[in-house]
Amino acid sequence: MSTEPSTQAQPSALVSLLYLFVFLIAVFLAAAAGGAITATSVDGWYQTLQKPALTPAPWVFPIVWNLLYFMMAISAWLVWRAAGSFDRAGFALALFGGQLSLNLAWSIVFFGLQSPWLGVAVIVTLDAAIVGTILAFAAHSRLAALLLVPYLAWTLFATYLTVAIAILNS
Repeated sequence: MSTEPSTQAQPSALVSLLYLFVFLIAVFLAAAAGGAITATSVDGWYQTLQKPALTPAPWVFPIVWNLLYFMMAISAWLVWRAAGSFDRAGFALALFGGQLSLNLAWSIVFFGLQSPWLGVAVIVTLDAAIVGTILAFAAHSRLAALLLVPYLAWTLFATYLTVAIAILNS
């Protein structure tokens, strides 16, 4: 790492704050879309499924997911700030957008289409995308990468739940 001062212009505090809100809004819009899709089946179809050991109480999911979405938005914002522009952070932020899209896709296929096995395919892809995003974020900000580790851990747990539900209900 260079010890020379950076010559790239850092965004002003106001611009930085504006982008923080943009990242928060984008992430929570995806979360809201996923939540709306989940709500269509969570009190009906999902209740009829056999669930594996370690399935948390229903109230746990919104608490954990809201915290994780907040951390995801902060993480993406930190990468944008560290890079100084979307151009320099483009690949990492594109991976972030891809994993966020896969996160939403899981809700669509698992709850919307009521397809646990397709949900397995999506969530395994999501796991890999999160790992890729963490690695790409680490090149810009160690803190940004670390903020995604709980998200990866929870998604791996969700993978266990998804696979078990698919098997138990086949």
